[in-house]
Amino acid sequence: MSKIIRIGTRNSELALWQAHLVQGKLQDLGYQTEIVELSSIGDEILDIPLHQIGSMGVFTKTLDVAMLRGQIDIAVHSLKDVPTQLPETIVQAAVLERADVHDVIVYKGTEEDLVADGVTIATGSLRRTAQWLHKYPTHTLTDLRGNVNTRLQKLQDNNWNGAIFAKAGLERINLLPENHLVLDWMIPAPAQGAIMITALESDKEVLEACAKINHEETALCVGIERDFMRTLEGGCTAPIGGNAEIVADKVTFKGLLSAIDGKEQKGVFKIADLKDAKDLGKQCAQEILANGGDVLMKEIKKVIKK
Repeated sequence: MSKIIRIGTRNSELALWQAHLVQGKLQDLGYQTEIVELSSIGDEILDIPLHQIGSMGVFTKTLDVAMLRGQIDIAVHSLKDVPTQLPETIVQAAVLERADVHDVIVYKGTEEDLVADGVTIATGSLRRTAQWLHKYPTHTLTDLRGNVNTRLQKLQDNNWNGAIFAKAGLERINLLPENHLVLDWMIPAPAQGAIMITALESDKEVLEACAKINHEETALCVGIERDFMRTLEGGCTAPIGGNAEIVADKVTFKGLLSAIDGKEQKGVFKIADLKDAKDLGKQCAQEILANGGDVLMKEIKKVIKK
């Protein structure tokens, strides 16, 4: 390929780290690249809860538009932020090998303080809010927006006991502090810890280049998780958790739909043979919907639209 592959990215430290990771992988294969930094609506509007600003694609639309205008050739995204329905003519070009999927809580004080009554925890995620309140119903959850660096600073500047983050994001830019706990009981967002590359469906040369850095096992797992979310008709900010893992020739899947206040949950756990796992996410979502999840999902959408 003679042309330079223009890599579009948000301009946060974490987003740039991810874009440079992609750049390095492509350059190792002999491709010429350059980074194009852009700012998203989700990065600019920080005083309104994420679910209230039209959350579907709030972090990805700017890059989509730039690609459609011919300003970039590929876009690099945190896959958990990407709507399950991509814009027409834009396709998934690759998924990189996944990092740690877990959430962590970064806390002030002691670990014992986190389980006391009256604790205040910060997060901008309805999923995290719902699962935390289910486990700790006497706690107060407060909204937290901004990039990783901004959210860590807000935690220090406010009278909060802790804030919840994706472990992968903190580790990638060396910001995971000692005073953290891994929330191994919290089911992560579908595709958490994974990086996605998108490109134009018509750009065969770029698609061929990206295919060389695609990680097939990760792509299968996040595909199952996103099928689960899509079938539930939940946006990427809805209180939906899903995690697929490959162990030998089996795929395990844990899925969860929660009421926003955490009082009601619909969960599912299934194991399938690897060769039969393609529709696993859809099947698990249909099971939840048939078990009262359809009614719960309608209630969730009413709250999100307010």
